[in-house]
Parts: sequence; structure tokens; C-alpha cells
Amino acid sequence: MGIHEIPAAEVYSVLRSHPEGLSDGEALQRLTFHGQNVLQAPARTSLFLLFLAKFTHFFALLLWVAAAIAFAAHRLGPGEGMQFLGGAIVAVIVINAVFSFWQEYRAERELEALARLLPLSVLVRRQNREVQVDAGRLVPGDLVFLAEGGRVPADVRILECHGLQVNNAPLTGESRPLDRNSEPAQGVERIEASNLAFAGTTVVRGRGLGIVFATGMQTEFGKVAHMTGRVRAEATPLEREVARLSRRLAAIAVVVGIVFFAFGIYLGRGFWQNFLFALGVIVALVPEGLLPTVTLSLAAAARRMAARKVLVRTLSAVETLGCATVICTDKTGTLTRNVMAARRLWIAGEWFDAGKVSAAHASAPALVRFFRAAVLASDAEVSRSGQWTGDPTETALVAAAANVIDPGAARTENARVDEIPFDSVRKRMTTLIRQPDGRLAAFLKGAPEVVAERCDRRANEEGDGPMTAETRETILASAREMAQGAMRVLAVAEKNDLGEGAGIPEDGFTFLGLVGMEDPPRPEVPGAVAVCREAGVRVIMVTGDSAETARAVADRVGLGDGGAIRVFTPGDLQGAGSLRQAVETPGAVFARMTPAHKLAIVSALKRTGEIVAVTGDGVNDAPALKKADIGVAMGMAGTEVAKEASDVVLLDDNFASIVAGIEEGRAVYANIKKFLSYILTSNVPEVVPYLAFAIFSIPLPLTVIQILAVDLGTDMLPALALGREKPEPDVMRRPPRPRTERLLSWPLLSRAYLLLGPVEAAAGLAGYFWVLAAGGWKWGTPLAPSDPLYMQATTMCLTAIVVTQVANGLTSRSETTPVRRIGFLGNRLLLWGMACEVALQAAIVYHPALNAVFGTHPVPLAGWLFLVPFAVFLLVLNEARKEIAFRGRAD
Repeated sequence: MGIHEIPAAEVYSVLRSHPEGLSDGEALQRLTFHGQNVLQAPARTSLFLLFLAKFTHFFALLLWVAAAIAFAAHRLGPGEGMQFLGGAIVAVIVINAVFSFWQEYRAERELEALARLLPLSVLVRRQNREVQVDAGRLVPGDLVFLAEGGRVPADVRILECHGLQVNNAPLTGESRPLDRNSEPAQGVERIEASNLAFAGTTVVRGRGLGIVFATGMQTEFGKVAHMTGRVRAEATPLEREVARLSRRLAAIAVVVGIVFFAFGIYLGRGFWQNFLFALGVIVALVPEGLLPTVTLSLAAAARRMAARKVLVRTLSAVETLGCATVICTDKTGTLTRNVMAARRLWIAGEWFDAGKVSAAHASAPALVRFFRAAVLASDAEVSRSGQWTGDPTETALVAAAANVIDPGAARTENARVDEIPFDSVRKRMTTLIRQPDGRLAAFLKGAPEVVAERCDRRANEEGDGPMTAETRETILASAREMAQGAMRVLAVAEKNDLGEGAGIPEDGFTFLGLVGMEDPPRPEVPGAVAVCREAGVRVIMVTGDSAETARAVADRVGLGDGGAIRVFTPGDLQGAGSLRQAVETPGAVFARMTPAHKLAIVSALKRTGEIVAVTGDGVNDAPALKKADIGVAMGMAGTEVAKEASDVVLLDDNFASIVAGIEEGRAVYANIKKFLSYILTSNVPEVVPYLAFAIFSIPLPLTVIQILAVDLGTDMLPALALGREKPEPDVMRRPPRPRTERLLSWPLLSRAYLLLGPVEAAAGLAGYFWVLAAGGWKWGTPLAPSDPLYMQATTMCLTAIVVTQVANGLTSRSETTPVRRIGFLGNRLLLWGMACEVALQAAIVYHPALNAVFGTHPVPLAGWLFLVPFAVFLLVLNEARKEIAFRGRAD
């Protein structure tokens, strides 16, 4: 039999304890055997290995190979500047690794600052003495005192209790306070037993004494944490896509290099000459600036999200949120506030919206009478900060009363003489009050059917009247109507003019009214759900709460989208194929779900091809958070286990921040494609000079060190600025990108390699030959690398790439929308980036020190003007393409 199924008196012998508590020696012995009452931290990769991983992912490995090739080429053929290229590539790898590691390390330190899980100390009985003990040193058999407002430090079996209620939301997701008792609970699962309190949950009312039967990882809390640890983290969509991109770029570079090598052999060139030539082509085709650009773009997005109270733990998580197709969200504390509030009132036969009741109703006798009685029949107290504390339903009731009367004054003027506390058997609370005139009165609050049964009169606007059977049925029908809306309903009654010494009455009350309370949806949630729907993102509620509550909340936040809401419970998911069918059902809501069910739902969605984001705050959400493509935990109300399993933490617990995250993520992906197109376009004018050199036996129009000047110099700032491009106006009106969509797509490749790249290559070669022609060069005449004419010609080729890249950066601001429609001045960082690009190129062209480094020579102003028409042509060409596509979409 389970610990919850046996009588309280027998629990002592089962756990080898006794009513006086354990002795210190027994406690120490058990501590040695069972270990500390702490959750084992999940195995974390050491900081050194995390840092090392930044040097060994696929794209970093590709750059290491490129650097090695550059150094090898320098050793085989000195004087080409390949050693500078190799050193620069290594510097890029190191700087990117340090920056990426620091960004994620800082996020982890911020997360650790949020940690709060179990109480630091707890009151226990040992050797018949009440002592404070560190919660981590609790052992099975310890007797623990539970008090209102405290956290339960371990799994305990209740032995004694007085009005004890707990909130299991962190463990099960069920938001309503649950009554606890000490009676055996037969035929129920341990998690449902009313005589158990679980580690990490909170005591919301009453007090009790319990005996610890599980600590640390053996608690229900610990079991869920262990389940979370077994879930294997998977690479994010962006990580997989960047790895795929790296492989494709590597393949392109190697294939082109081999083709050039074979072509050189065919032309009769020597082996080593061709080998060095092929190495140069391969290095030219590797976009060395792509890695830092992606990293800095993600980091910038992470900082923008941090300003919105969204903590990004891993940089790639920024983009993953943008490609989510489904959000599986918890209810309590995520869609709702996890704070009880009065919603509806039924007083003297009239309905009121509790949220609209105000001081203007202070002249309404029925409302004033109801709220006065409700305040005097509650135990909520004012804290030092001026806030009402205690049982959530009572604090909600007093908060509603404060809109009409002064609850503090009512308490002060009416002294409590006696009381009968609320318990799960009586289902009511009664207080005996001495009023300012000295007369005694009793006030009753509890379940509607119980309170109504003890009333023989009812209040109405015309005065008190008899409680008839018809009136009682009307009261109960009104209570049922509120209960069907997932509200917790309380009734309030009073009895005046009691005789001295008569005690607390049990009947003869006057019924005053009903109040319906709920954990209300967060005000921003319906709007956020609507935006998700417009963006093509499904929102599915997965909660441990009841089906009725789940349906009501889902309806209020708009999960049904005007259609039917279908609530699934565990019994609906048993048959073969039932789970898959359920997750594909429009308007699906899942209630009474355990952590295992939540994990299965996320897995089923992923198997159908969905990219799944999961939000949650409780331990029960942790396995699903880790299994999801992206886990989003609540930072304020979230448990440490949930935050540890997540990729993103909402520091303000605002569900609407997820929408901002989706928008930011989509913008990041679009921006990566923009600067990828921008960077790859310049590969063409970097490779074509090598092709011309091989085919036509002309002096090499562009040196390796000058390629480096483009890839890691002039291109960097505009590329970074493109990574900061604002989301396009319709980004949240588009469906999520398909899982099969690739960064290196055919439209992007064709635009970079077949449309814009050739224009830049033509500009580079035109500028190169323009200088040679002006200098009197004749075809076939060799030029030494130190010849001023040759250096000026290569400088002109380099300048042509930079000038046309300015136009390319401007037209790359949108893949499909013409720049005139989004504004030429919309990205000021890009304007600054292009200005710096031109200034850097001017320095490379005209500064003697940089002339020596890059092998350049000053060119006349006429040379710059010669290149401008090529830039204009590139801009007009791509904008015309986008205009045609834009008008096609509009039609």
C-alpha cells in the first residue's frame, strides 16, 4: 500500500519514526544514507568544453581548414600575402568564439541570479523539541510544521491539519487551492491524494504537521527533474541550417577549386602553380565574414530582446522562436496571472461585473452589506507593505470589497470574538463579531449549497424576505452558471442580534449573495494569441487543470478562433493514433495532463513536422520545455527546474513578449539571408579575376590580400548593419518559414552568383583594364607585382568591388520589397556602414602604410567616377526585379 493509503497512526511505524520526532543521531544517520534534500543539478558541460565548442562547430572547422590552406600556400609560394589571410581567419575564429561564449555565459549568470526553489530552513520536531533545520538536511521520518505562506520542503504525509490548503500549480499546473486532510486516501494516484503535500508547492491557508517520506530526487519534484535530465537536447533549426550552409559552401569552394586546377593542367600550367592557384580560389570562395556577422546579428537581437525583459540563453534560440509553427503553453501563470480575482457577483438577485464595481457603488446598501460580511468572514491580513495576504480566494474577495468599502476599517470597528475555521468537511467558515454598538453578529462564508441550506431568509433591494425553495434553487442555479465558467463560487450570509453566550450559530442566517472568483487571463494574452494566429502560429494550451477550467480560459483568450474548442483529457489519448489526431485537431486544448503527457504531445507535434515552442513555469513543464525546439520559461514565477530546461526566459512573465520574440526571430532569419546574399555576391568578382588570369594569361587582377580587405574589411560593417534591419511591416502576416526552406536557396544563389555578382565582376575587370589601357599596357606584356601600374590596376579592381557593394547593400535591405517602398533612409546603421566602407577603401587606396600592406596604389578621381555607372546599373537591375515580383504579389 502507498503511504497515502494507510491511517496516520500507522505512518510512524512505516517510516520508523515516532510522535516526538527523530533524534539528532537518527537524523544524521539517515542523512548519510539518503543524502541531502536537494535536487541534483543537471550535468553541465564544463566552461572549458563550452568555450572549446565555439572553435569546433562545422563552420569554424571550415575556417580552420581555410586558414591552414592559406598558411600552406604561403609556405609553398611566399610573397602572395597568404600568411596575412591565414592570420586574419584565425583572428576571426578566436574573436567570434570569445564573443559568442561571453554572451551565453552572461545569460547563464543572470539566470542563476533568479534561482529560488525550496525554503532555506524549516521548523521541525526533533527529540520532542521544535527546532529550525536547514531544508537540505531534512530526512525521511522528520516531522515538519507547515504554515500559511511557506513552501513545502519535501514530500510529506499529513498527520494533523487545521484548514490546510496547498497550491500544487508548480507541480501539476492546477491553479486552485487544494484542501488537505489526514485521512487515508484509497484508490487514487499519489499525486491526487488529499493527505499528501509535495516539495516545491506552497501552503496558501491553514497549518499542519506532516512526516517526510521522500527527499531530494525521490520527491515528485525530483522525479520530474530526473525526467527532464533524460530528455536529449537537439540542435536548433538555425544551428542545423548553418551547418548545412557550411557544408554547401565548402562543397562549392572545393568543386570550383578542383575545376580550376584541372583547367590549369589542361592549359599546360605546372602542378604547383596550379595547386596554389586552386587554393587561392577556394579561400576566395569561403565567406570568412559570415561567421562573425551571424554571431553579432544574433547577439544584437538578443540584446534587443533583453531590453524587453526576454533573456536569451543561447544565441541560436533567437531565430528558433521566429520559425516556430506551434506554441504549446501552460495555463497557470502563463496565460493566466496565477492570482485569484473576483469576476462576477450575484447580490440581491442582480448580476454585477466585479471588475466594474467601484466607489460609486458605496451608496448601494446590498453591495455594502455583502462586502462587509465577506470581509468579516475572512482571515486575509494586511502585510507591512500594505498588501492583503493569506488565502488567494480571501485576498481576492477583500480586494474586490476595497472598491466599495474600507476593509481595514471594517476589521478595526468589528472585533472578532470567536470563529470556526474553514475545513473540507464543513465547507464553510463562521465568525462571531462584536459590532460597534456592542451587539453580536455572525458571518458565514462557504460553498453555495452549504450556506444556502443554513439560511432561512434572503436579502434583496426591498428588504429581507423568507428563503423559499424556489429562491434557494435560483441561488444554486446562479452558482452553477458561474461554476460552468470555471469560477470558484462562494456564498456569504449573516445573522444579527445574537444573545450573549449563545455561541456561534449554525443556521438561521440571511443569505446576502454569491461571488465568482477565477485566476484571470493576463490582459495582453488575447491580443498576443490573435497576432500569433495572423502569423500562422498555432497556440495550444496544455495544462494540468480541469477540463472545465481549461475550456473557459481557452475561450476567453481566443484559442478557438471563433470555432469549436475541443478539450482532450488523458483518456482521449489512449488509442492508436489518438495522440497524433488530437494534436492535429483545430482548437485543441489538453487538460489534466501530467509531465509525461506534455512530453508526448510535444514529441507528437515534432513528428508531424512542426517547429514547437513550449512555455511554462512549473516543474511539470520542464521535460516538455527541454524537448521542444525552443523552451520559454517564466522568470518571476518559474521554478529553477523550468528555467534550467529552457532556451529563453521571460523575466517579466509576459506572454506577449513571445510575440515580440517571434517577430524578432523572423527578422533575424530574413536579415541573415540579406547579408548572406550581400557577402556571396562579392565572391563572384573575387573569383572571376582568377578565372581571367588562368584563361587569358593576364596579370592577376586581384590579389589574395585584397580579397581579405573585402571579406574582413570593407564588407563587414554593411553586413552587420543589414543584420540590424528592422522587421518588415508584413513579417507577422506571413506564415512561418517551411522547415524545408534553406538559407542557401536557389533564388538567393541565382541572385548573388548569376545576377548581381556578374555585374560586380564586370565592373572590376573593366576598371582593371581601364587603368592598364591608360598606362599603355599591351596584351601579353608581363607586369611585376611591384610595378605601380599593376598595383594601381588591382586597386581599381578592388575599388570596383567596394563601389558596387555599396549599391548591393542598399538593394539588399529587402529580398522582395523595393527599397523605395521601405525608405532609403530607414536603416541609419547601414548608411553609416556604407560611409565607413567607402572611407576604409579610400584609406586603402591613398594611405601609404595601407598601400604597403594591401599592395595598392592611388587611383585618380576619374577612376571612381568610371565605376559609378556600374553601381547604378546593379541597383536599378535588382530593384526592377523586385518591382516585378512585388506587383505580381499585389495582383
